[in-house]
Amino acid sequence: MLDQLVKLVEQNAGSAIINNKAIPNEQNSAAIQTVAQQIFSGLQSQAQAGNLQQLAGMFQGGQSLSANNPIVNQLISSVAASVASKFGISQQAASSMASSLLPVVMNQLVKKTNDPKDNSFDLGTVMKTVSGNNSLDVTSLIGQVAGGSAKSNPLGALGSLAGKLFGKK
Repeated sequence: MLDQLVKLVEQNAGSAIINNKAIPNEQNSAAIQTVAQQIFSGLQSQAQAGNLQQLAGMFQGGQSLSANNPIVNQLISSVAASVASKFGISQQAASSMASSLLPVVMNQLVKKTNDPKDNSFDLGTVMKTVSGNNSLDVTSLIGQVAGGSAKSNPLGALGSLAGKLFGKK
């Protein structure tokens, strides 16, 4: 998953990293790697903190993600701190870069997990990877996010939402 995340950051790095005068050109690749690693680590931290329903809800899509989303906001902070520390740029420049790049990357990530024609990311793999739990019952988790448990609301848990998330229509 990290490799696909690096590619996603790279595809969207334009003005935030590549054309950013605060980040020297010879460090662009390392900055992209750092951003992707921090996104991945931040998602893992959210899962380890027990925020699986919030993560699953975020990956459901349906709303544009911005810095107002608590998970995206936390990711912006951790990316900015890491980039400022590793590359010796000001916290303000790092925060500006992260604030412009992270919402775009996260919206693309959500879009890709919801696109049945795009198999680069799927919710099941994302959730199992960030949680570190290969036996995670993602269907049940989706049911809880959709408004009930998989047992009490099987159609809500397995209907069109699950179809979209796991690439089947």
